[in-house]
Amino acid sequence: MSDAEEDQRQFLHLTAALGEPGSGRRRYAAAMHFNRRGLLSDGALEIYRICSARDGEDPAELLKVRGLQGEVPVSGMSDGALAIRRLIVEADHYLAGLDGPGLAEVRHGLALWREGVPRARPGPANEVVGRWLAPALASVSADFPGLAAAIAAAAPHLEWITYDLYDPDRIGADFMQGHAYASIVGEASPVSAKDWDMGLFLIAPHVLYRDHCHKAPELYAPLTGPHGWRFGVDRPLTILPAHRPVWNEPFRPHLTKVGPEPFLCLFVWTRDVGDPAKVLASGDWPELEALRIGAAG
Repeated sequence: MSDAEEDQRQFLHLTAALGEPGSGRRRYAAAMHFNRRGLLSDGALEIYRICSARDGEDPAELLKVRGLQGEVPVSGMSDGALAIRRLIVEADHYLAGLDGPGLAEVRHGLALWREGVPRARPGPANEVVGRWLAPALASVSADFPGLAAAIAAAAPHLEWITYDLYDPDRIGADFMQGHAYASIVGEASPVSAKDWDMGLFLIAPHVLYRDHCHKAPELYAPLTGPHGWRFGVDRPLTILPAHRPVWNEPFRPHLTKVGPEPFLCLFVWTRDVGDPAKVLASGDWPELEALRIGAAG
């Protein structure tokens, strides 16, 4: 990794969200990096040391009092690329705190991607995002304020898509009109190391994402909940809380019934990104679409 790339990575730690557990120590470690590079004075480094014990204390305030605010390094990335890069760092930090199948594979793949400079790809306004992202993030911010802030900052720089390759009659009108996703990092490629995708997936409250499967192994890391899940056509619904990861092996049938708040998750496809999903017919969709999951699950 070049010095410039390492500086960009450390800059994200230097500006980690206030209040996120461990963020004070992350800011101080990044400050030590810039001090060793001759880009941050000993006086400014001392400010980051003083503030490191309190995750919610902003070093910028003390830097301003002591006239040192002009010494803080500035990233060379665009605002959009910086926001997406910060989201990648926060997402990896979040995934590191989860436990379950597939997570080691996902984080190994993310490590191959996270050091590059992302490209902001804003698209047209998406109605689902405009209506439901803010309520979802209000829920996420209660436990993970840094991740919620990173998603909010990156969202305008992402291309949000309402997927339209499903047969509308098979996937259902509610889902067709009530979801959006955005890739954060990765791409579909016949080269295995490049065949990987991580993004955000948003679904409106109470919508049923009908039974389907796909070739790609997939991780869902739900940031909101409770929501309903099942992993076989006509099987009973299981209610799971937020932050309970779901790992789908290739071609494993799965269904999601969104609860009373919007469904927001990190998703990762670890290979076979270009292979489309297939809807699996089930006779109980009308009952599930009418179902309302309670807030207590």
